[in-house]
Amino acid sequence: QVHLMESGGDSVQSGGSLRLSCVVSGYDYKENWCCMAWFRQAPGEEREGIAGIGSDGTTNYADSVKGRFTISQDNAKNTLYLQMNSLKPEDTAMYYCAADVVPYNYCPGSLAPGEYTSWGQGTQVTVSS
Repeated sequence: QVHLMESGGDSVQSGGSLRLSCVVSGYDYKENWCCMAWFRQAPGEEREGIAGIGSDGTTNYADSVKGRFTISQDNAKNTLYLQMNSLKPEDTAMYYCAADVVPYNYCPGSLAPGEYTSWGQGTQVTVSS
């Protein structure tokens, strides 16, 4: 039902920057609200929430990316963004956009994977030292 498409992943050197985008479609924009967040998963590791955005504009970040990554949302374009600066080799992972469509205007900006029901296919970010 809900479709998400990430883009912007690339291979960069340590200290570089990337901007990821996630376009969401397939839900009733007038009757529902789409809560969104960014996750990442490195080989052999569990998926972790790195950035979430609440309906009131509140943002939540994992300690590992706080101060370097910025999440934002353009509701008019149904697009979620993740600006990543000062990238480190440990940021190398598959980055996923996640969404949860709700019939009310409230999103807590959760970083828990279980709170989201729709996922994109992921976009690869590789940071070389």
